[in-house]
Amino acid sequence: MTDLTRRPATPLRALYDWTLGLAAHRHALTALAFIAFIESSIFPIPPDVLLIPMVLAARERAWRIATVCTAASVLGGGAGYAIGLFLFDTLGRWLLEIYGYMAQFDEFRNIYNEWGWWIVLMAGVTPFPYKVITIASGVTQLDFATFMGASVVARGARFFLLAALLWQFGPPIRAFIERRLGLITIIGFALLLGGFLAVKFVI
Repeated sequence: MTDLTRRPATPLRALYDWTLGLAAHRHALTALAFIAFIESSIFPIPPDVLLIPMVLAARERAWRIATVCTAASVLGGGAGYAIGLFLFDTLGRWLLEIYGYMAQFDEFRNIYNEWGWWIVLMAGVTPFPYKVITIASGVTQLDFATFMGASVVARGARFFLLAALLWQFGPPIRAFIERRLGLITIIGFALLLGGFLAVKFVI
């Protein structure tokens, strides 16, 4: 998660604060779905900013919150795929340039057909910008079923891991998650990959 909590006021910080403020709204779950959807293609603030305080405020609803966040993020990934497939020259390239992601896009573009599943899985779990992956998947015409399947696994693993930690440990874990989200999600990805390899070679 982008650490904006100690930075001076900027347009991005203002957007972060606005997003965080939605957690206290009476329609917070709808707001979470909206943010998770648009973050997958055009919005710079990750849905974790909303998910964390929402789960802490109602830990008994942790799994419902994670489910909504996952479903909306995956559907938003489909929208990002469509941008890459149909609108890259007019919208997709502009979005990537605005957020400074063209270098990452160019790096992954040439290896998509061979490693698409694993790239989507890795980026969906780790802090790597998911919007880069959704747009690139559309541009390179990665098999859509493969893309959506990897997105479901990756985004679900990310958001349910956060919800599980918050549900189990409550407020004391929040500061650790916000400082170490990258490490947490990379460890989660490693465990997920290990599970897949175990199934492949043991069963």
